[in-house]
Amino acid sequence: MLELTMAAVSAADEGATAGMLMADAPSEPGAVLRVGRDKQVCRLSTPDDWLFVSRVHLEFLCGPDGGWQVSWLRGSQPDPSSEVRLTVGEYAQPIAYGGSVPLPRGGSGEIVIHDRTAPRSVNVGFYHEA
Repeated sequence: MLELTMAAVSAADEGATAGMLMADAPSEPGAVLRVGRDKQVCRLSTPDDWLFVSRVHLEFLCGPDGGWQVSWLRGSQPDPSSEVRLTVGEYAQPIAYGGSVPLPRGGSGEIVIHDRTAPRSVNVGFYHEA
């Protein structure tokens, strides 16, 4: 099981947890959870006017072995207006535009989508139940 929590944070409400959204999916091959502005496709969706987030920005996909990976999907623009960073404990790494990173089995962490033009972010916490 992969559990996600998401909070959209602007400078005005930094540190607030109001409006937190949650989603989960079983660790079955082919299971998918998406984060983005498109409410029809994404289980966790951001405000419509937060254009630094693509229609479908992040995709969490369960592989054949029950392990999960997160991908930053390429949007319609050649250069993104955001940065994406994965943090697990003390370890942090950027996720490349169009790239994928495996999530630790039985671990937890956070993926943050930072707007490059304003002090706001989308914080997606994850917990992979082993």
